[in-house]
Amino acid sequence: MLKSQKLQVDVCSEIGELEGVIVHTPGQEVEEMTPENAERALYSDILNLSVAAGEYSTFKGVLNKVTQTFEVKDLLSDILKIDEVKSSLLREICQGEGAIDIYPKLIGQEAPELARQLIQGVFLERNNLTRYLSQERFSLRPLHNFLFTRDASMSFGKEVLIGKMASKVRDREAGIMNAIFTHHPLLKTNTINPNTPENALNFPGMSIEGGDFQLGREDILVIGTGIRTSTQGIDFILENIKTKKGRLQHILIQELPDTPESFIHLDMVFTFLDRDACMVYEPLIMGTNRFHTIHIQVENGNVTQIQEQKNLPKALKKLGIDMEPIRCGGGLDSWTQEREQWHSGANFLAFAPGKVIGYERNVHTMEQLNQKGFEIIPGRDILSGKCSIPSGKCVITIPGSELARGGGGARCMSMPVRRKSLE
Repeated sequence: MLKSQKLQVDVCSEIGELEGVIVHTPGQEVEEMTPENAERALYSDILNLSVAAGEYSTFKGVLNKVTQTFEVKDLLSDILKIDEVKSSLLREICQGEGAIDIYPKLIGQEAPELARQLIQGVFLERNNLTRYLSQERFSLRPLHNFLFTRDASMSFGKEVLIGKMASKVRDREAGIMNAIFTHHPLLKTNTINPNTPENALNFPGMSIEGGDFQLGREDILVIGTGIRTSTQGIDFILENIKTKKGRLQHILIQELPDTPESFIHLDMVFTFLDRDACMVYEPLIMGTNRFHTIHIQVENGNVTQIQEQKNLPKALKKLGIDMEPIRCGGGLDSWTQEREQWHSGANFLAFAPGKVIGYERNVHTMEQLNQKGFEIIPGRDILSGKCSIPSGKCVITIPGSELARGGGGARCMSMPVRRKSLE
């Protein structure tokens, strides 16, 4: 499919062959973090853009070998060329972030430059006493987290669920993705948007982020609940599923700890690798702990079952998906597992069944995958032509000394919009 053709959003699994994915190459917004504002930006450390950009180019280069990629900034620039979209989105952003005074200046910007500023930030003009004395650097702050495109929108069959971000500093990401999926002429889909006054009233405390949202099968959702996706957010998803009467749907819910921060999303402790394999952070997913695994069954618009399960792999097996858990950090000891989980060792993006992308730094995880039949291939070798992607199971490794410090891996940095059906 060419980028000039209309693309129907269609994702019904985590592992079907990837046919389209949205990414965001990190830019100047990453350099605008300081030790003082890093925590506010949801980072525990600041990144070196020159190093992170080189690592990211390997990641995107591999993706370009296996699928078509779409840059957020390009998609945003396209829709900002539509006058009514430009006006409504810009007004929504400026009002939402208390910066309506800069609307007149921004509305006159050309679409590519405006797209850049909406992502990289709009500097505060110190043209009166209040602004002169302000401790802020920006009227609209940079979107430091946008390289993790997974969180602000989620493909769900032929629909897209827009994120309800847990932190206000990421609200603009969700607004931009909603505008892209609603208005871009290339993308064909319906959006489910929790960011409305009515939904805020009906589901107080709601938050939903894509790192917690996984598709086991067309009829099976696997969702994490913790500091980024609340139980109210899952109830919102549940209510939307109930409207699709006549369809049997299963939701498997995994409770996550509030700490450490590396547990922010489900995909930091559990990801699908193949039809019969998944990556797990064993102490949480397989071990005995106080964090529940819940199965909710919906049929003909009604919840017909809510029941606790032993763990996610066993719950999936009951539903016909029998997968071998592969251990993040290998099987040496809990220290190694904890260390590699911290650096997104459980976070993999499948671009086809049994073909995944992950960080090369997690060597014990890679050894474990290799023992389970996955060939380990450096992404640089794919890009240089030294080797090609094999027909069997494989892990394409990407450098992540800097990117991993941002708190996410290959799955976090990709938002699939189309996959082939596993059938």
